[in-house]
Amino acid sequence: MKALLKIYSVVVLFFLFSCKTNYYDKLITVANPTFDLKDKKEVVLKSKKLVNDTSFVNLKEYSADFVYDMKYATEDNFLKSKVYDCAECFLRLKTVKALVKANSKLMKLGYKIKLYDCYRPLDVQKKMWALVSNPNYVANPSKGSIHNRGGAIDITLVDFTGKELDMGTPFDFFGPEASHDYKGFSKEIIANRALFKKIMISSKFQSFDSEWWHYNLKNAKLDPISNFKWKCN
Repeated sequence: MKALLKIYSVVVLFFLFSCKTNYYDKLITVANPTFDLKDKKEVVLKSKKLVNDTSFVNLKEYSADFVYDMKYATEDNFLKSKVYDCAECFLRLKTVKALVKANSKLMKLGYKIKLYDCYRPLDVQKKMWALVSNPNYVANPSKGSIHNRGGAIDITLVDFTGKELDMGTPFDFFGPEASHDYKGFSKEIIANRALFKKIMISSKFQSFDSEWWHYNLKNAKLDPISNFKWKCN
């Protein structure tokens, strides 16, 4: 009799456990419906867009801490001609990363970077060459420049009120005074240029001897010349 009761108890427990398990299985099925792995992959890619270091990007999408005065999108330049359809600062992503780092260092000292020119499509280089065919002022488009590669910037420094630091000459001044080696300035101007150059070099840029405003990202000359053009709104 005891043996029968034991067997009966085991059967009842097995039946109850089976029902409970099936119940939770149904809950799990409802709570975790099946999904298409391909759809999930597409969702992940859309939510996390990967950008290659050599891709062209708009600086404004990576930092709001810069000041802009894009000279070649106006007639306020040595060409006396507007050669860009609209003012935007595109650069390769690796150049943007280094530039944001440099600006961050400068902001701790009370300054910001002001941009005059960034990436320059090859067609724009050709326009500039047609206006001023002088290699002392404009790079020959047959060889191209670092601007055409997305690794060069023309810049200066401003304080937090927007006032430019005195660098001795205006942007695009073509004369010996624009050179980094020129010593005929006041201590203040020489100090401004020295600080500027020190921060930029520490942020993976190289100076251009005859133009205090021009900086190239290191090894940017290895990137190909581009004629990528941004859309104007």
